[in-house]
Amino acid sequence: MFDAVVIGAGAAGLAAGARLYRAGRKVAVLEAAGRIGGRAFTDTAAFGVAWDRGCHWLHSASVNPLRKLADELGFIYLQRGSRQARDTHLGDRWATVDERNAVWAAIGGVFEAVKRAGDEGRDVAASEVMDRSTPWLRLTRHWLSLMSAADAERLSTLDFAAYTDTGENYPVEKGYGALVAAVANAAAPDLAVTLDCPVTRLDWSGAGIAADTPHGTVRARVAILAVPTSVVANGHIDFAPALPVDLAEAFAALPLGAAEKVAFHFDRDVFGPASTDYCDTIDLRHPTRAPINFTLHPFGHPMAIGQLAGENAAELVAAGPAAMVDFGLSALVDAFGSDLRAHIAGTATTAWVTDPLIGGAYSCALPGLAHMRARLSQSLDDKVLFAGEAVSTHAYSTAHGAHLSGLAAADTALALLGRPA
Repeated sequence: MFDAVVIGAGAAGLAAGARLYRAGRKVAVLEAAGRIGGRAFTDTAAFGVAWDRGCHWLHSASVNPLRKLADELGFIYLQRGSRQARDTHLGDRWATVDERNAVWAAIGGVFEAVKRAGDEGRDVAASEVMDRSTPWLRLTRHWLSLMSAADAERLSTLDFAAYTDTGENYPVEKGYGALVAAVANAAAPDLAVTLDCPVTRLDWSGAGIAADTPHGTVRARVAILAVPTSVVANGHIDFAPALPVDLAEAFAALPLGAAEKVAFHFDRDVFGPASTDYCDTIDLRHPTRAPINFTLHPFGHPMAIGQLAGENAAELVAAGPAAMVDFGLSALVDAFGSDLRAHIAGTATTAWVTDPLIGGAYSCALPGLAHMRARLSQSLDDKVLFAGEAVSTHAYSTAHGAHLSGLAAADTALALLGRPA
């Protein structure tokens, strides 16, 4: 029997497993996918250079523990004071300085309005408090969805206001997913992770727990469940006894929204000498066309990485990779000309919302249900603990929030287990 079993090897599960291992505990880490990292996934196979399919920013860098670890491990990141776009393309022309300033005033205004409502204790849909009269409404909705992965109608103002952000959001050159993996390896290089090993049933009825997998049953004194909320809410793990109602409600109240990427690799630089630049698009000619924003020439690589969010992202994923590529390329061609079509060396798309082991981007509380996030900090009979970005009340949706929740769950597990003999 193991002292602990950690279910899920994303940022939270890896942190928990490493801490338990370093404390001398016998720990099993089980991962349903064929790789570690979860939503922290750096892809080097598609283009031969690193790009993050999932989390990308070292959010709140001055208080983010992963930044210090990045420094220790030699991971380079780009320090930027703002994620504001260099330019905004309006469909057939670039915005003027005044228009661009108006765009960012509108985007900042919607963030302020939603946060203000939450700070006032109002737990309503963000759509109820945002300015719908602005000519930049599509872009303000896009950015709100990009930050929360949810459309404004499904975003709690109270939950949004609880998130804390210092405004220091730094991209990692070799990939945030690579950093998460390196941090775990540095902390516990001998920690074994069993891949392709989904837990289908978690029995917490006895003195310890029993986790059923296709490879057999793993028994332990305690378990740390570090999987996305959608995995639990969608019934991919059978609990015996069933989850208490308050916990089942909490997992359902914190769905993973949609935030996807479409990436283009070119055979030469097509955007100019600037490295890691940003561009927003909104087509004023077609009022039903959704916006998309791009990271251009990231760390000097001839690439454009488009970011999609909310309902538009989910619909494009459902339509398939070709539709995602066409949508992103149309915006790039509008902004930079059709000549860049001849220089496309490769494309790649994400599909987090249809990944059965993930089920979306990151958690956001539904309107009226923000209080349910705190429920995930409780345990099941002091035998099953929860970790992951959704467990963090102030750094949810982030890799460092997940990392910290994993450490906290491991510390609680160690206290329950007592000191090693």
